[in-house]
Amino acid sequence: MANQPISRFPVPELKDLPQDIQQRINEVQEKSGFVPNVFLALAWRPDEFRAFFTYHDALMEKATPGLGKAEREMIVVATSARNQCQYCVIAHGAILRIRARSPYIADQLATNYRKADISERQKAMLDYALKVSREAETVDDSDHQRLRDHGFDDDDIWDIGAISAFFGLSNRIVNMSSMRTNDEFYLMGRVPREK
Repeated sequence: MANQPISRFPVPELKDLPQDIQQRINEVQEKSGFVPNVFLALAWRPDEFRAFFTYHDALMEKATPGLGKAEREMIVVATSARNQCQYCVIAHGAILRIRARSPYIADQLATNYRKADISERQKAMLDYALKVSREAETVDDSDHQRLRDHGFDDDDIWDIGAISAFFGLSNRIVNMSSMRTNDEFYLMGRVPREK
């Protein structure tokens, strides 16, 4: 599978990219040991690359008392599964398995989050995220009250909705471009590391 193109659009050479994008990609490679294909596939449009990853990081690289990093990844996996985005389910599923320290959670969420081994609070979070993803026009005060009843505050509710909406965009770009998932993501977080 490695010889398949990673996108149906042009993929630039790293050396031909603006310096700030080269640096970002090199940092990701150093941290993860490989370059996720999303970085390479989006790099052919530098301004959009910068905007995409700036917003991604603002939503995903923080943890608040009401919404941790693993829960943020749960939102990505569940909404991406509903949007049939193979890349995001597999890549963010790997990140979720690591952040949640569970080899099962991503597969459960991608298949049917209502049957997953998660809390009622997390199910309410995902109910809201999926509603934003598929029928945002029907969101009303009762949806927000249900989340508040589970301990989420306005910042958390915004983040849940914004992550769902952002990955709706991401899922559509990935599917439009036929972006391939790196082979490395498939096994990440499935087998505990030896100590």
